[in-house]
Amino acid sequence: MSESRRIIPILPPALRGIEAAHKVQARTTHGRFTRLRWATLWATQLFFLGVPWLQWHGRQMVRFDLEAKRFYLGHLILLPQDLIFLAGLLVFCALLLFVVTTLLGRVWCGFSCPQTVYTAWFMALERLFEGDRRHRLQLDQSPWGWGKLWRRGGKQLSWVLVSAWTGFTFVGWFSPVREMGLDLLQGSVGFWDGFWALFYGAFCYLNAGVLREKVCLHMCPYGRFQGALMDADTLTVAYDARRGEPRGAQRQTQGVVQASAGSCIDCTVCVQVCPTGIDIRDGLQAACIGCGLCIDACDTVMDKIGQPRGLVRMATERQLACGDAPAPGHGGAPASPWARQRVRVYGGLMALLLGGLAWGLAVRPDVRVDVIRDRGVMARAVEDGAIENVYRLQLMNQTDVPQRIEVAVAGLPGAVAQASAVTLGPVEDRQVHVSVRLTGAQAARLAGQTLPLQVQVASRSAERSSLVSEASTFIVPR
Repeated sequence: MSESRRIIPILPPALRGIEAAHKVQARTTHGRFTRLRWATLWATQLFFLGVPWLQWHGRQMVRFDLEAKRFYLGHLILLPQDLIFLAGLLVFCALLLFVVTTLLGRVWCGFSCPQTVYTAWFMALERLFEGDRRHRLQLDQSPWGWGKLWRRGGKQLSWVLVSAWTGFTFVGWFSPVREMGLDLLQGSVGFWDGFWALFYGAFCYLNAGVLREKVCLHMCPYGRFQGALMDADTLTVAYDARRGEPRGAQRQTQGVVQASAGSCIDCTVCVQVCPTGIDIRDGLQAACIGCGLCIDACDTVMDKIGQPRGLVRMATERQLACGDAPAPGHGGAPASPWARQRVRVYGGLMALLLGGLAWGLAVRPDVRVDVIRDRGVMARAVEDGAIENVYRLQLMNQTDVPQRIEVAVAGLPGAVAQASAVTLGPVEDRQVHVSVRLTGAQAARLAGQTLPLQVQVASRSAERSSLVSEASTFIVPR
């Protein structure tokens, strides 16, 4: 990146000592980025708080049951053998984050990161009880009294309630949330459920209520390697130094407003609204979460002084260097995001991965079968010289509907499977013994051989049917 857009230390020198001694008291702002941020906050919280309460076929629709080693995702039930799908999903999400960062910078941090979402929520509760920035600063300096006590106490109580509900809901993704709710009302919550709910509730309170921006400033690794994912055509929250400098306050001379040479009047409102307390005018910084609140604040100031908006805006390094958004093909931004090499690479990998996951889920059988030979009796003779081999079938119903199971064999002429049809309940696993016989004439002709065969398991439900084949062998003794 150019000198004007280099990633600089987390805080400008003028603010480093201030940050160490005082927490950031962000000012309220209004605008399109503020509205989008709150819309995202409500969407993410409705998803997080609401999904565990949804039901599907009489059970919790989404639950990660670590004790039973089963993950429920709607009609899809994943077992330990299916962890490849979860791993693929995590890799897909990582690649998606890379693409979004390459195109739009740190919008994940500004709008969807849990740390950002809960910090914004806690700050809104703080404003509700203590007022906006000026009132909070005054409250910090005022002596303790009933007014300060109930304001601070009300804020802390609201934080504790939100944290407790967050911890309870988080555990509800792993334990039956409705049963936990009834247990909570009866005062009989299990030890581990209660422990983890309190643990994650305390963690939420610590991060969003106490540490806040310090998590982004000192603990989050994402801001440190964001520069490796960005290029000259990445949209970021940026200050237009060509237009804004030199900055200075406007003055009135004989009733006429005299503007400084630059558009920036050095009002510092962009700093006051920043959740992490940085000055966007110092260039791209690791602590900038890309929330765009400084854009809303600066646009409001520009409207008041009669200047055009966009002094602080979403822009690329190339656009800032050219003074505006240049035309494609003339040293400006590419005509399409897909013209950028890294976007094509990330997009291609995502498409391959998504296609592989879709194919794997499409061919995933309803019933999983493991065929194990009975090693106690490898082969035995029965009536009329027939030879019998015994197998143990480990069956697992991978759906949430009953499955009727029928077993047959193929690939070995004359072999007949003897097994009764069984019915597996939803997500039930059962061991079934199956004997396979070969007639006396066939056994005499194939004596001393180990023959391949296919054990076929047909499953039928009210919705569909499927067939699974597993390879095994049939031993014919001499």
